[in-house]
Parts: sequence; structure tokens; C-alpha cells
Amino acid sequence: MPYRSIRVPGGCHPRVEDGFARIRRELGLPEEFPRAVADEAEWVAQVPRLPVLDRTDLPLVTVDPPGSMDLDQALHLQERPGGYRVWYAIADVGAFVRPGGKIDAEARLRGETVYLPDGRIPLHPPVLSEGAASLLPGVVRPAALWCVDLDSDGLIVGADVVRARVRSRERLDYDYVQAAVETGTAEGPLRLLAEIGALRTALERARGGVTLPVPDQEVVGDGDGGYRVELRAPLPAEEWNAQISLLVGMAAATMMLDAEIGLLRVLPPAPDRVTDRVRRTAAALGVPWPDDASYGDVVHSLDPKVPAHAAFLAESTVLLRGAGYVAFNGAPPLQADHAAVAAPYAHVTAPLRRLADRYATEVCLAVAAGEPVPEEVLRALDELPDLMRASGRRAGAARRACVDLVEAFVLRERVGRTFDAVVVDADEDGSGGEVQLTDPPVVARCDGDHLPLGEAVRVRLTRADPVTREVRFALA
Repeated sequence: MPYRSIRVPGGCHPRVEDGFARIRRELGLPEEFPRAVADEAEWVAQVPRLPVLDRTDLPLVTVDPPGSMDLDQALHLQERPGGYRVWYAIADVGAFVRPGGKIDAEARLRGETVYLPDGRIPLHPPVLSEGAASLLPGVVRPAALWCVDLDSDGLIVGADVVRARVRSRERLDYDYVQAAVETGTAEGPLRLLAEIGALRTALERARGGVTLPVPDQEVVGDGDGGYRVELRAPLPAEEWNAQISLLVGMAAATMMLDAEIGLLRVLPPAPDRVTDRVRRTAAALGVPWPDDASYGDVVHSLDPKVPAHAAFLAESTVLLRGAGYVAFNGAPPLQADHAAVAAPYAHVTAPLRRLADRYATEVCLAVAAGEPVPEEVLRALDELPDLMRASGRRAGAARRACVDLVEAFVLRERVGRTFDAVVVDADEDGSGGEVQLTDPPVVARCDGDHLPLGEAVRVRLTRADPVTREVRFALA
């Protein structure tokens, strides 16, 4: 899947809507929650286990895409002598969901929320994920409240987490935050979000990590009754916000490693052959990659709004494939780092949308309190990597199928036309490979003898079938 997601306009073509429905059926994605699960959710939504500690005094805010209701995180940022303090409240799903209950059993089957262009298939019933457990503004909620202290360079110097009652003050979106910073009207926490976010990005680059500014694909009308695919680059505000989430995940991983128990998100370094392939693609697209520059250095020099840069960023996601989870209770795993983070890292900041986050948070809460990890959490740890692997494959297959469907639909009336492309993969038997188009931004199969890997070519569209979701090219 070369892009983060694909967006389609409301009321899209019936063939596309039918295609999305078919993808749901093919992958067995659940449409509704079983009645027993929904009933339990309705009940627990009324009787959450509210913590004794009251931190509703913290002026927390959420920063999410417009219209989001499943709000996992709320933050408040402060300056302190010698650095900064990050308050990060995470929705306490454990205050509602009991291990072994019907909601927990259903969440194990689902693993994670699946996002599709025509809606999402939530991990938890909406009465929880968009209601009682969500950090919506103006209401008291149970949360796992992280306090992470940073020095003046943005390095973590201390971290703690406790259960607490919180109340978000306001729901903000990325456009609002970006506009406030660009116009100089950002004050207090919003000003610090840009400041700390920039410091954390610099630290990430220094340690060899990388956050890809991979664009979204967006389907728009072409004015003549047809459609075209465009790219939407992420805003800097999205990166700043992501850096706060990353630093909490890094603090959680360190806490679990020190305690020798937990669940990490890991990613091994990419093989040399894959790195060589991406270097060849960079050369073909005219993306500078000096011999002494790291992959992260190259990424940070690019502008996703430039088609060739966007194409390179999309293709280079192959360097970040192969992530997984590893559970441990005793000696830490030999492979404990996440290559993109360039440090140990844990998923703890999205428990409304990922099953693993709830359990990793429970581990951190117990460790921080100096208490034993609950038995029901210990029993689940060994099962979680396989559960999350299965759900990740299912969600990934759904995203790829949706992208393939939309690309085939948009290109369906252009069969026979030629396009500029770059060969990004070649079969060992020389029968074909994959090409990356810069306009429209599409990756697809291409037939041809011994495709020149990494070189620019002209290709002819030979097939674009929305029913089979197949797009295919041949050398022109």
C-alpha cells in the first residue's frame, strides 16, 4: 500500500460504492457488533471505573482530523526550568472493558479499527469508542495520564503514568493548529507543540530515525463528469502531533524494558537489496541521494507536493515493511528497536483503535505504580503478537483493495493511453514488474521483457477493471 489512505468524495459513483461493499464481504469484515457485545457496551458505558486522582484541572486539548469522534489522546504542554513537561492523557479503555468479557472477546477477533474510504469498522462499539471512553471536550473521562519531562533539547529525562480523571477543554483539528502557528497567533500549548515537535523531529533525524511524510490519495472531480487522483501532503501540524505520540511510545518502551516485561512494536532494518532498489528509484526520479546521506536525510529534504518526490516517498515505504509485535516477560528481546523510530518503541496511545495498546498501557500502569502486572494481562501478552499480526494483515488487505479499486475506476476510460513511469520492481525471470507513475500517482503491474529497474520508461495502460480491481501496463 503506497499511500497512507485514499479518500473519495461523498456520494461517489455507485460502481465504487458497490466495490467497497464487495471488499467488506470478501475479507469477512464485520458490519455490526453481536447483540450481547452491544448490550455489555451499553451497560459499562454507564458505570466506568473512575480513578480517585482528579486531574480535571489540566487544560487538555485534542488534535485530530476534522469530525473525529474516537479521540484517544489529549495533551497539555508546559515549559519548566531546563526544558518542557508533556501531559498526555490516553483514553482508559480498561476502565470499561473487562478481560474475558464479551467486549474483550470481540476486540480480540477484530484487533484494530479498519478504515475504509466509505467508513470505518471499529474495534469497540461506538457507544464506547465515540462516546463514553472517548476524550470528548467538556466531559470527565477516565484516562492513563502520562507526565513526560524533556530537557531543553527535547530529550526525555523522566516519565510517569497514573490513572486519573481528566476533562478535555477543546477539540482542535490540524488545519486550525497549522493556521494558528503560521499566523503567529498560537499561544501556550499550541506554540509549544510546534516548538517541541521540531525538537523531536531533529532528534529523530540525529539518531537515524525517519517519519515519512507520505501523502494521502484523494479522488476529485475533473470538471467533465470524470475523476482524477491527486495527492494531499500531510501538514507540519500532523508531524508535530505525531512526535508527541512517538515520545510517549518511546517512554513506555523504556519503562517496560527496564521492568523486563511488556509488549514492543519492532521493525528490523531493511535488507541491503531493498535499500539499493530505493536508491535506484531515487536516481530515476531525479531525487538527490548523496553517498554520505542517510535515508532520513533524503526524506527530510523532500517536498511531498512535488510529484517526483511524492512518488519516491510512496515507493520508499518498502524500507519500513515488516513491523510486528514482540512480547516478553524476563530478558528483553534481542531485536527491541523499531528501525523507523531508531529506538525501542511501544504502541500505547491508541487503545480505542488498537487492541495491543490497552494491554501495553496496563503493563506500564502496573510498573509505574510498583505493582505486579495483573494475571489476566500476563496471560494475554503471549497471544497478542499473533492476534495483531492477523488483524494488521486484514486491515492492510482492505486498504490495498480499496486503493486498487479506486485507481482502476479512475483509469477505466484511459485504456490504450501512454504514461511516464519509473520501474520500481522487476521479476527475477524477466517477465515484468511494477511501475510507479508520477501523474496520476499510481503503482501497478507492468508486462515487458527485462524491465530496467530504477529507470524511467513509457508505459501503455492495457487494463483497468474496477470489478477485478486490476490495473495493468505494458512497455510502450
